[in-house]
Amino acid sequence: MPRLQPGVILSAAAAAAIVVAGLLYWMLAGPVHAVDHPPSSISALKAEAAPKNVPVVAFTDAKGQRHTLAEFKGRYVLLNLWATWCAPCVRELPALAQLQAAIPKDKFTIVAVDVGRNTPADAAAFLKSHHAAVLDVYQDSDIALIRVFGAFGLPMSVLIDPQGREVARAMGPGEWDAPDAVAYFRAVANNSHS
Repeated sequence: MPRLQPGVILSAAAAAAIVVAGLLYWMLAGPVHAVDHPPSSISALKAEAAPKNVPVVAFTDAKGQRHTLAEFKGRYVLLNLWATWCAPCVRELPALAQLQAAIPKDKFTIVAVDVGRNTPADAAAFLKSHHAAVLDVYQDSDIALIRVFGAFGLPMSVLIDPQGREVARAMGPGEWDAPDAVAYFRAVANNSHS
């Protein structure tokens, strides 16, 4: 039987190590919808079995200009539906603002949409008075987002990937600014290859 040269053995071992490292990287840094265990602080956030395209529906900003979620493609988005009369919504607004302040908007944007019947000035003042002025003012006074996303209660949050697909949803409030939640969303935001 021929004897293998030490260089051949080392080359084969190095190739095997590269393959194993590549597989581990792929498994650990897979797309966000493969990460189905958010931390306990945001345990309400449940991954979708398969990503699904978000509906096309318009909402307005503080100046009355219309927007759709498609405008945010290329980054992760946490769509949050809230109202001034919803106590759990009001309690989580500062946490959402802290989360947004911790991650650059070009990678991760919180689109917090007021689904009440406030004026843009009222919504902006409300966000400011609740330590959430870092969030942009968006409104949906005709509750189109509630209808197309099938929200049966508030707050409701939907995690949308850079391709514009819903990958997770939370019914009810979360501790969005908890250290483990911030770390989770940082990892999601840096996972741009999904």
